[in-house]
Amino acid sequence: MSPKRVLVTGAAGFIGFHTALALKARGDFVIGCDLFNDYYDPNLKKARAELLHQQGIEVQKVDICHPLAIESLLASHEITHVLHLAAQAGVRHSMEHPECYVHSNLNGFIHILEALKRFPGVKLIYASSSSVYGTNSKIPFAETDPTDHPASFYGATKKSNEIAAASYHHIYGIPCTGLRYFTVYGPWGRPDMAYFSFTRAILQGTPIPVYGEGKLERDFTFIDDIVAGTIAAIDLGAPLDIFNLGNCRPQSVSELIQQLEMLLEKKAHIEFQPMPRGDVPITYADISKSQKILNFEPKTTLKEGLSHFIDWYLSHYVSAKTSASLQEQR
Repeated sequence: MSPKRVLVTGAAGFIGFHTALALKARGDFVIGCDLFNDYYDPNLKKARAELLHQQGIEVQKVDICHPLAIESLLASHEITHVLHLAAQAGVRHSMEHPECYVHSNLNGFIHILEALKRFPGVKLIYASSSSVYGTNSKIPFAETDPTDHPASFYGATKKSNEIAAASYHHIYGIPCTGLRYFTVYGPWGRPDMAYFSFTRAILQGTPIPVYGEGKLERDFTFIDDIVAGTIAAIDLGAPLDIFNLGNCRPQSVSELIQQLEMLLEKKAHIEFQPMPRGDVPITYADISKSQKILNFEPKTTLKEGLSHFIDWYLSHYVSAKTSASLQEQR
């Protein structure tokens, strides 16, 4: 298989960072862009970008709503594939700041599609989300299930991306593959995610807010498995398709906390709270299509994945935060 030339948007983000490294390691050309916004600690994004730079991957600061910047990257680097991961994340945050999601997830996505109109043959692989399944009661969620009742505005923006991709493919022939990610976790992850914030709270001895009595279930999917599925979708380069990428083994938030307590050897202080608007009781991926077409086989158990995360958290994240704090005090 000949090397690809991949533009990764959101390259300083969690999934973008890991996928860019994996693509580079196998011999592909990779260039990234990112806005480095402050939805969570920009220093974490800068640290990811620095590691990418050390591996020969340039990450430019770019707002994807500026189409000329995207077009310049596509043209100057003879890009063959765009892995579009730049987006405003967070289900609950979308209730309070919908304008951020309109800018990044709606306007930004259209600007990517508009840029690709001018580069026939460049393939688009983009991040969708399990949130598109919304209030569906049938489980596990399959790609053929209806997705017209999102429970959150975040989910609505991701569904909108899928619809826009289908229309641009129909009109302009742009090859588009959507990847519905299910609760991705692991080293270098997002601090707003439950496993990350729970780890911090347990170590600090502060209470953990737990919704739905800890009975909410999530299809926790380790980052290495997500990267493998994402790269398989890049290699496939389908004309138009959508795939679930999940672990196919949902576990409750209570089980997540129990695993963290065991690995950290410390008890959590739990504060039960009502289930917030926009949340759903379960996410559960039917991955039979991804298994058949992408040879996608998630291998990492929650215990194994959390162990890798905690090793990184204790050896890198905590020490880096402490070092930064000491620098500020000097």
